[in-house]
Amino acid sequence: MNEQAPSLLIVDDNEDNRYTLMRRLKREGYENLAWADNGQTALERLRAESYDLVLLDIMMPVMNGHDTLEAMKQDMHLREIPVIMISAVDEMDSIVRCIEAGAEDHLVKPFNAALLRARIRSSLDRKKLRDQQTEYLKQIEHEKKRGDDLLHATLPAAAVHELKATAGVRPRRFEDVVVLFCDVVGFTGYCDEHQPEEVVAHLQAFVLDCEAIVERHGLEKIKTVGDAFMATAGLLKHVDKRALASVSAAFDMIEAARKRDSGWKVRVGIHSGPVVGGVVGKRMYCFDVWGDTVNVADRITSSARADAVLVSAPVWRTLDDACSGQSRGLVELKGKGSVELIECMALL
Repeated sequence: MNEQAPSLLIVDDNEDNRYTLMRRLKREGYENLAWADNGQTALERLRAESYDLVLLDIMMPVMNGHDTLEAMKQDMHLREIPVIMISAVDEMDSIVRCIEAGAEDHLVKPFNAALLRARIRSSLDRKKLRDQQTEYLKQIEHEKKRGDDLLHATLPAAAVHELKATAGVRPRRFEDVVVLFCDVVGFTGYCDEHQPEEVVAHLQAFVLDCEAIVERHGLEKIKTVGDAFMATAGLLKHVDKRALASVSAAFDMIEAARKRDSGWKVRVGIHSGPVVGGVVGKRMYCFDVWGDTVNVADRITSSARADAVLVSAPVWRTLDDACSGQSRGLVELKGKGSVELIECMALL
């Protein structure tokens, strides 16, 4: 029941009974009163307006109390409205039938003022408690969804499922993972020359583009570090032709940046090999991957030209002639020495 005064619907075909009941209810302080002279009219009112309690006579033309109660309990929008049945003294069998069908309580004509007051108040109080419980459950579900959304925004989907099932994500070594980095060329200078709001707005739009691209190609976003977007293929879920899926995603990221009005150009570096993955942190979960494969992918990205996709030889060998490319020859990578890198030109 809402905090405002409760609204009651009286359903009785006898005008004298309706008048008597409404007059007594007004004496008790109930002002929001409406009436109907048969069950069909009552259902129409209930579907058009909001009521907190129905006082329902059993013997009526057009649609009697039994049928009206049954229709209310079958209607998912009306079934929770409490119903007090109104009957004559000799209709006790009918009252039992109504209580079994879901009626909240009953009143016998002629009405006893104290009993009328007590049963209406009791029914409204129970409805208020049910409404509060329903609202609390909605709030719990809302908070649960927020929590799930935060988890999915922080962790890959497979890690979320494992976390929920086991209360943790077991750290492990993954033997053959494709690691992709995409970053914005000249981002630091752009930040110095533009307002913070503009920088963040463009970065947010670009990251959202990358997230959609990653999902479309079956990759998994790991994190963003500054202007760098990191994703993997074949880490926590299977991806057919993971190298090709990664290169395809890389071309889409470059195209997405071109279409934005930020004027940005991006570059992508891709490498494959073993990584270690797991969840770190307690207050704010973070799924991350570590290892030489990650470091090499990052350094390959730094060596890439603007609007270009640069891959290592291990990645190129698994593309199976699905992409045209041009060797950059041996490129010096910090901590790795000279490594052959190939610039992917176009998908075939």
